[in-house]
Amino acid sequence: MQHHPLNPLPKGPVDSDVDLRIDGRQRRTHDSVLLTVIAVGGATGATARYLVGLAWPGPTSTLLINVIGCGLIGILMVLVTDVLTQQRLLRPFLGTGVLGGFTTFSTYALDIQQLVTRGHAGTALLYLVATIAGALLAVRTTVTATRAVIGWRTR
Repeated sequence: MQHHPLNPLPKGPVDSDVDLRIDGRQRRTHDSVLLTVIAVGGATGATARYLVGLAWPGPTSTLLINVIGCGLIGILMVLVTDVLTQQRLLRPFLGTGVLGGFTTFSTYALDIQQLVTRGHAGTALLYLVATIAGALLAVRTTVTATRAVIGWRTR
């Protein structure tokens, strides 16, 4: 496993979803606190997405929601793996819950289908590519920037 020079392996336990040194299959299958945290986070993120969609309906808002959400996921993943390694409920609440509820790739797929059905295949293709490229670029940019800030602060 290769690590960034500013990203040494954290000491102590890390969430098994992001630390490949831990076998996550040994987790308990029913954890009511974990499920509650994810549900509350999901409701929060979905509500935020719904409100943004009401204010700015259409594919443009879905594109922005997904790109912003993916950027925030990049920041979160660096923080939970490098800084806040002892916060067991942070990633499930923010990552799975809030950001999982906020990002909306199902609406993205529906938008593409509707654009194609209405005869806008070129726009649908542009939207398809722009969303994936924007989401990947957002994650990469925020991971790199967050690691740089963490490295700068620890010097």
